[in-house]
Amino acid sequence: MFDALTEKFSEAFRSLSGKGRISEENVRDAMRTVRTALLEADVNLNVVNDFVSDVTQKAIGQEVIKSLQPAQLMVKIVNDELVNLMGPVDTQIYTVDPGPTVIMMCGLQGSGKTTTCGKLARYLKAKGHNPMLAAVDLQRPAAVQQLRTLGEQTETPVYFDESKVAQHGDVTRGAAVAVARAAVAAAREQGRDILILDTAGRLAIDEELMNELKDVNEAVKPHQIFLVLDAMTGQDAVNSAKAFNEKLELDGLILTKFDSDTRGGALLSAKMVTGKPVKFLGIGEKLTALEEFRPEGIASRMLGMGDIVGLVEEAHTQFDMEKQAELAAKMEKGAFTLEDFIGQMSQIKKLGPMTKILGMIPGMSEMAKQANMGGQDVENHMGRMQAMYDSMSRKERQKPDMIDAPRRRRIARGAGVDVQVVGQFLKQFDMSRSMMRAVGGMGVMNRMRMMKGLMSGDLGAIAQPGGQNLLRTKKSGWQAPKDRNKKKKR
Repeated sequence: MFDALTEKFSEAFRSLSGKGRISEENVRDAMRTVRTALLEADVNLNVVNDFVSDVTQKAIGQEVIKSLQPAQLMVKIVNDELVNLMGPVDTQIYTVDPGPTVIMMCGLQGSGKTTTCGKLARYLKAKGHNPMLAAVDLQRPAAVQQLRTLGEQTETPVYFDESKVAQHGDVTRGAAVAVARAAVAAAREQGRDILILDTAGRLAIDEELMNELKDVNEAVKPHQIFLVLDAMTGQDAVNSAKAFNEKLELDGLILTKFDSDTRGGALLSAKMVTGKPVKFLGIGEKLTALEEFRPEGIASRMLGMGDIVGLVEEAHTQFDMEKQAELAAKMEKGAFTLEDFIGQMSQIKKLGPMTKILGMIPGMSEMAKQANMGGQDVENHMGRMQAMYDSMSRKERQKPDMIDAPRRRRIARGAGVDVQVVGQFLKQFDMSRSMMRAVGGMGVMNRMRMMKGLMSGDLGAIAQPGGQNLLRTKKSGWQAPKDRNKKKKR
């Protein structure tokens, strides 16, 4: 995600690093690189020009040219301007009393609107709400059935009326309004506090679509209107948002397919062009793949600095906290096992695609790039580790040090990998176990120093003042028991 943009930003900042003093021209040269990067990312031209102008003026105004660390100061200025460009954002959905709070979801066909309705329902349930879905899209074939399926998957009731579904694509005027009104009444009767209306879309904006949406808007007076946009369409998405906003007065935007968008043009342009904030991001196909939009985290990831805050928040919602507490206790005792190792891997998978996770850990994207490994490579590797783990006996999982050459060959056959891969897997586990033992035996100051190094992305900083690495521990391994009856060689 943002690979090309991040690389261009890094190139601009590298041109300023290593210089005790720089000139105004150096700053302008760096910003020309940034400008090119933003245009290649399909950011709106007016947005690019304003952004570059603002950064340049602040860079010179804050005396970057006199700074001893111009590159670092430039990173801060660019980061602050990116946050200003995309924010501020309030992702909280405010409810009315008495309910239901009506949320109207709009968007073109193919934007992922109906799936996003299901994701939003799941998100709201996790926040303690009791949502209901309403199938108001009577145009697209199977739209009602798709929403009903999503309702079953999220355990959310769905209001629908098959008799109002369009025959041969011809929607009767007023049918959508009738369904929306009936859905509001049903939600009120069932005590649901939020109603999500999945409205119709088209392949392109047309008068018929806008008339139908305006009719629904005027009839039920939704408390919030969200527009779902395909992030991969770049400026086209922003232009669509502008057109929808002129007719409906939007409250916020939801960008989907964000895990597939490596440019970021729609995200960087949306707020400035439409005046409406991006509220949520769709980051995958799973119903859990909807995250609150945090401008600070996205700006940090664009600049290659990760988003450790966002990762921690995501982990808190996805991880089994009881299991994490048990693992922490094991770490304290130095009793980290292969079962724990694979269990942690399963927990990590809940966070989403590895491309996303690597981008959120400071320094990890660069390390993966240097190792010539992408997110998919990491996921494939994790799949092979799971296969090797499944090929082990319970005793081997609990005591992996006992796995000798014959056992490795058997495990390799069962997992369909080379014997060397099994050896690498065991070595990787041993390194993780050593780290867990080291962390468990650390004092408070050393743990704080280690966390500071990890969060800054500077793994070399994880060292004591004397230069000893905090994670370096004595290597342990399985050895065959000695035969005490065997005569010693003289």
